[in-house]
Amino acid sequence: MRRADRLFQVIQALRRRPVVTAASLARDLEVSERTVYRDIADLVSSGVPIEGEAGVGYMLRKGFDLPPLMFRAEELEALVFGARVVASWGDRDLAKAATEALARLEVALPEKLRARFEKTPLFAPGFHVKPWVAEGLTSLRSAIEERRKVHLRYADADGQETERAVRPLGLFFWGSTWSLSGWCELRTDFRSFRLDRVVEMNILDERFVDEPGKLLEDMFRRERDHPEWGAAPGPDNR
Repeated sequence: MRRADRLFQVIQALRRRPVVTAASLARDLEVSERTVYRDIADLVSSGVPIEGEAGVGYMLRKGFDLPPLMFRAEELEALVFGARVVASWGDRDLAKAATEALARLEVALPEKLRARFEKTPLFAPGFHVKPWVAEGLTSLRSAIEERRKVHLRYADADGQETERAVRPLGLFFWGSTWSLSGWCELRTDFRSFRLDRVVEMNILDERFVDEPGKLLEDMFRRERDHPEWGAAPGPDNR
């Protein structure tokens, strides 16, 4: 890692956390603590408002921000590819936002990086996702944001249909289809539903409030602690 990039990473770490120790910075950056101390001293001498001391930790004074920064070529390619994935595999609103973000980024780039931007050979054809599946993402994203329950008529792998109300918590893309994960009121447990198996979907007016044990982080925690359980046990996810 170039020293300039490392100094940038130090500032970013200080922006993300209230207090950061030299030991944690050294571990994340894969350098010695002595190098971290030297980097901190150089940043302070250049005017970056870092407070703290060795052995205790460092913090970035509130209100500090960085001037506009340029991307490395690999970072730029990652951004372009990610935006192309969203444009191809997301819903219409996300696709529009991704396209507009790319256009704004291109205008801000210097000529040398703009050429790299235009020639990024990473593409994401969107033919894997059925159009009607992508179209439903807009409503589901709004339902998650507004905490509205969703009524699903859902067919499992055997074609058996069930109906249930779900508290939508997150959308996941698997490379060929999307799934919705949430708290299923029929099963009184977390479940995931492939959107290409949803027969009918209605966003309800009924809202729900976050409850301990029924949150997205609870689902992730259970999956982490019990990998054999997975995000959606039972027939709903077959």
